[in-house]
This record gives sequence, C-alpha cells and structure tokens, in this order.
Amino acid sequence: MHTKATHLANLLQSCIDIKSHLAGKLLHAHILRNGLLSDTFLCNRLIEFYSKCGHIDSAHKVFNKISRKDIYSWNAILNCYCKVGNLEQAHILFNEMPERNTVSWNTLISSSIQNGFDERGLKFYYRMHLEGFIPTRFTLASVFSACGVLMDFDHGSKCHALAIKIGLDKNMYVGNSLLCMYTKCKSIGHATQVFGELSEPNEVSFTALIGGLSQIDQVDALQIFRLMHRQGIRIDSVTLSSILGVCTKSQTGESSIFYEDYGVFTCRHGKLVHGFTIKLGYENDLHLSNSLLDMYAKNGNMDSAEIIFTNLPTISVVSWNVMIAGYGQKCEMEKSVDYFQRMKLSGFEPDDVTFINMLSSCVKHGYIEEGRKMFTSISCPSLSSWNAMLSGYTQNGNHHEALSLFRDMQFGKFKFDRSTLAIILSSCANMGLLEGGKQVHATSLKNCCNSDKYVASGLIGFYSKCKKVETSKIIFDRVPEMDIVCWNSMISGFLLNSLDGEVFIFFKKMRENGMSPTHFSYAIVLNCCAKLASSDQGRQIHAQIVGCGYINDVFVGSSLIHMYSKCGVVDGARQCFDTMPNKNIVIWNEMIHGYAQNGRGEEALWLYRKMIELGMKPDSITFIAILTACSHSGLVDEGIEIFNSMKEEAFLDHYTCIIDSLSRAGRFKEAEAILDKMPYKDDPIVWEVLLSACRVHSNVSLGRRAAEELIRLDPHNSTPYLLLANTYTSFGRWDDVRALRERMSDNQVRKDPASSWIEYRNQMQVFMVDDGLDVVDHHKSRSSYK
Repeated sequence: MHTKATHLANLLQSCIDIKSHLAGKLLHAHILRNGLLSDTFLCNRLIEFYSKCGHIDSAHKVFNKISRKDIYSWNAILNCYCKVGNLEQAHILFNEMPERNTVSWNTLISSSIQNGFDERGLKFYYRMHLEGFIPTRFTLASVFSACGVLMDFDHGSKCHALAIKIGLDKNMYVGNSLLCMYTKCKSIGHATQVFGELSEPNEVSFTALIGGLSQIDQVDALQIFRLMHRQGIRIDSVTLSSILGVCTKSQTGESSIFYEDYGVFTCRHGKLVHGFTIKLGYENDLHLSNSLLDMYAKNGNMDSAEIIFTNLPTISVVSWNVMIAGYGQKCEMEKSVDYFQRMKLSGFEPDDVTFINMLSSCVKHGYIEEGRKMFTSISCPSLSSWNAMLSGYTQNGNHHEALSLFRDMQFGKFKFDRSTLAIILSSCANMGLLEGGKQVHATSLKNCCNSDKYVASGLIGFYSKCKKVETSKIIFDRVPEMDIVCWNSMISGFLLNSLDGEVFIFFKKMRENGMSPTHFSYAIVLNCCAKLASSDQGRQIHAQIVGCGYINDVFVGSSLIHMYSKCGVVDGARQCFDTMPNKNIVIWNEMIHGYAQNGRGEEALWLYRKMIELGMKPDSITFIAILTACSHSGLVDEGIEIFNSMKEEAFLDHYTCIIDSLSRAGRFKEAEAILDKMPYKDDPIVWEVLLSACRVHSNVSLGRRAAEELIRLDPHNSTPYLLLANTYTSFGRWDDVRALRERMSDNQVRKDPASSWIEYRNQMQVFMVDDGLDVVDHHKSRSSYK
C-alpha cells in the first residue's frame, strides 16, 4: 500500500510540474476509487496539485476531507490562498492552525510583502520573532525587501544584526536582499560593505550595487560595471538597464558625470552600452529597448531615439511616453504633441505619466495656459500631476496661481507630499509671503514632514529669503539627518543675508562633518569670495575644486571666472576660461562680462567675435555683457553697431547699456533720441545712468530732467538729489544746492552712510563713515575659512 501511495504521489508531482489538470483529476479519481483518501501525504500532494492549477475550491474540498490533518496539510492550503492573493482567507486559516512552523510564517510574511502589504508583513515577522521562531534565509530576504520598499533603515539594520547573529549574513540569498535594502535606503556605504563581504557576488549583487550607485555616485557605478565584466559575471538586461541610467544627463541638462581622468564618463558611454546590448543579443528586449530610448532622449539625441523607436519589435505606452518627454525636454513642443496624437491614433490609452510628460512640456516652455488645459482634462489628477502643474506655475513666476491651485488641492482633500510643500515654499519665498510660508510650515509640522530633509531644505531657503535667517538656523539644527542639500541651503541663506563670515564658517563645518561639497556648494562660496573681492580665499577654494575633480564643471567654472573677474584678476579668469573643455553660452558670457567689468573692452570685443565665429549664438546676457564692455571702454560706435544688429527685441538692460555708452561719450542727443523711443521710461536705472553722465559732463538741463524723473519714481531715494547737487556744485550754483537740500529735508530723505572694507590676515576689516568722513563704526568679521 505504501509503495502504491508513493507511486501515485510521484505521478501527481509530474502533473504538478507540467500543470496537467486532466491527468491530475484522473489520478484523484483513482485515489478515491481505491480508498486512499485517508492517506494524508497523498491528500497534501493533491492540495498542492490543485493549487498549482489554480483550482482553489477543489484544493479546499480536499483539505476539508482530510481526517488527520498535519502541519504540511495546513501549510499547503495556506500557500494555496497566498498564491492567488486571497490574504484575508489566508489570515483566517493561519489563525485556525493548531500548530505553526517556520514555513507557515514564511508563507504569510512573503505573500503579504509580495502583494504590497509591507508593513503588515513586518508585523507578522515581529510576531514570529516573539513566538521564538528563528528566521530562515527566506524570512530575512522578504523582510529586507519590505524594509527597502519602506526605506526603513532602522529596522533593516536591526534585522541585519540578527542575520549576523544566526550566521545568515554570508548567505548569498540574504546578502543580495540586504544589499538591495541598503541601496533603496540610500545607504551606499553599508551597501558597499555588504557587497565586499559577499564571498562570490553574482549578477544580482552587482546589479543591485550599480542601481544604488547610479543615484549617488555614477563614477563608482561604472567601475563596478567594469569589475563585473572583468570577472566574467553574467550581464543580463536588468544590469544593462541600470548602467544605461548612469549614462544619461540630469534634469538640469548637465551630464551626470564629467571626466575620464577621474573615472568619469559622458553620455557617449551610452552608445558603448548600446553596442554591448546588441553583442549580447538583447536588442529585442522591450524593457532594455525602452531604457536605450530613455538614455538617448534624456541626452537630447532624438535622432538616435527615433531610430530605436522605429525599430522596436513591440511598442508600449512607456515607449510613447519617453518620446513625448524627450521632445518636450528639447523644447520641440510640436513634436511632443505629434507623438501624443499618434499614440492615441495607434490605440494606446495615455496613462498618468503621459499626461504628466505633456503637462511638464507645456509648463517648462512657458505654455502655462495649455498646461492648465491639459491638467483640467485629467479626470482624476494624480499627486504627480498636481506637483507638475504647481511646479510650472512656480518656475514661470506665476506664484499667485500656484498658491491658488494649492488651496484647490487642499479644499479637494487631495493628499500632498514633500515635493508639494517644497514647491509652495518656493512660491512663498519669491513673493516674500512670510505668513503664507509659516502656514505651510505649520502644515508640514501637522503632517510630520518637518524632519524630512527635502522639506527642511525648502523651509531653510524660504526663511532665508524672507530675512529670517535665525529661524533658518533653528530648522537646520533640528534636522535629524542632514544631507548636502540642507547644508547648501543654509550656506546660501547666509550669503543672501550678507552674513559672509558665516558662509566660510559653515563651509568649513560642512567638510568637518564628512560632507563632500557639490558643484553648488563651491559656487556659493566662490560667489561670496567675489562679493568680498577676496582673491586669497578664492584661490584656496580653487585649489580644493581642483582636488575634488569639479574643475571642468560648467557651473563651477563660470563661478571661478566670475570670482577672479570681480577680484580684478582678469588673467586668472581667462586661464580658467581657456582650460574649460566644454564652453557653453554661460561660460562665454561670464568671460566677456569679466573683461567688461575691468575695462578691457577690446579683449571683450575680440572674444565676442570669436564666439560668433565658432557658431555660438549670443543671447540677451551676451549682448548686455558686450554692450557694457563697449560702454566702459569708450567703444561707442562698436556698441551702436552691436545694438543695431540685435535680431531680438531689445530689453531694458540693453537700452541702459547703449544710453550709458552714449552718455559717457557726451553724445547726449543720440542718447535722448533712444530714450524717447524706448518703452522703459519708468525704470529708474536708465535715468540714474543718464544723470551720472550729466554730472561728469556738466549737462545741467538734461541732468535736472533725469533727476526729476528719478524723484518722481522714488521720492525717498537720496541718489538723484546728491548727483544733481554735485552737478550744481561744480558750477557754483549754491542757491540750487541749498534748495535741493531743503527739499531733501522736507521729503525726509536720508543719505545712507558709506562703507569700506579690506582683507587682513584672513579677516575682513569693515569701516563706515558719516558725511564728515569720521569713522562711526568699526567691525571686525569672524575668522573666515582657512
């Protein structure tokens, strides 16, 4: 009898392996005819068979007929319900079990986590632990997966300690799960340590580490990929998708990585990975093809993206979304709309991502009304849609609309997240709306978001812009785990509020706390050096930048050129300019402006012409820089020629520059002719420029007109009174001077005391004087960064 039962069990196993429902039912009938249903082992195998074939009711009927149910019977039916996702019935069965073993707990824990109930899965794990069961590798793998999804570093690290205690930390299955958990929690240091302790890391180990590093340290991600290839580890489509993510440009449009000398690469490596993909035969893998499409689109290479898209064996919604987003990023709105229409005509239903991509394309390029129409057309906007629309309003300066939409969001009881709060804080900051920002702050406290690093950074920036830097400092000190963004926000706040000594002190503290400065950190400090005209401090920061590998970064490079130019070290600025391998329009503008600031107009003009010769298109900032250079160097005719050559409509700053240039040269009739035609007559800057020139050239009548216009625009500004008084003084018109001073007194206009400073022994000595040139205040700043 035992031999027959064993034979039938083996036959049932064969039916399970090939999911042969008909053959299994025949075996079930044979078991019934031969009175073998009392054999618990056979019944357990039958439950497993029906479970595998998806016939839950049949499995449960067999279970109910078992006279002597053992632990394996209960586990089999429990597993049956867990596999189909019927967790409620699984929980009922679990609670009815007369006894449980580790398999019972593992089944319930893993199924809860696989079905998205990560917190519930962790609760079952804690119950299991309290009841004295020792977790197996399967238990820990599920638990680490849940901790990763929840980004619960604390519980994950405690489970790691338990894994070490029971000797499972070296297990490959547990190790890989642990590695994934740490990467999802952004704890790359721990992830790297776990990776290093694995005896034989496999493709899962390498892919997990590459995926984690791709978000934080792209250089190391490439090095790990190279190591994986050298060691002969199998590279699959998932690994290739991860490394393609490293080969893309960031949202700011700059490459994710910068230099080969430092193990860094540019987006051309994406093409190498593409070739590798073809070599390994993965060109028909849809997920990998979409990753390639995404890589080319994000790098702005839409021609290659078009080729990939055209040759896709299967096109998915993801493929359409990537193309729509890619053209949106390249400011080709018509192409984005075209792909959107083609997508719908091809029978694809746009999803939430599609609408967000179209919405982002609209708002990114200033099509706010079209973006709002797109947003309104979404029947049930997701949180991402709300954030995209809010971000569009904020980025385009429509702050009132952003606040209004946020109120609609609150009244509609839509849930918001940390991104929503950061966007609204930005709008409040730009409007100087202190009370509104305080209300957002209160909302963050109510929703326990105040300790979030992202929200904290937004709050620091908001209070700093509202001149409440002490409040910013309090928020900064209360952040439990500060990241580089919080440090940058705080340092930027000090610079914004002219607390220059604090900028250097906090920059030093940041490094002492183990934070590596980013390109933005260096730009802030360099701007502070430029503001103080402190070339010594600037050179020290320059040396650090070279050591950290940011020397060729466009953002840092432009800040270095600006710093040296402001300090009068124009040759140093030019050296930085010449060594930049990739010069964009910002770099050219900064160098031209540097020459302009230091009166070297001929060199600025040569550089401007060289830029055009190399095919660079000047923008409005370029024209401001070169017109300023012509003005400061007396190159009036050259300035007029450039002003007249501008294809785009001239803005206020361009008019100001050309009027300044003509006025400095004493060509007031031409200046007045332009002044009378321009549309910016109510801007004080133009009149100030004209009044200053009138004082120099003793043009009293035009000077009086300029002064009267300035007084009309701002009666309490002392500048026009003083400049006109100096003009009268030069002609000995003392009665006019006296009348002007009486007018100042009647209007309660006060002259701000002048100030001056020098750098001495790494300290700033600041002097303030009154009208009698007596020193009224002497302030020694705090020790600056050494």
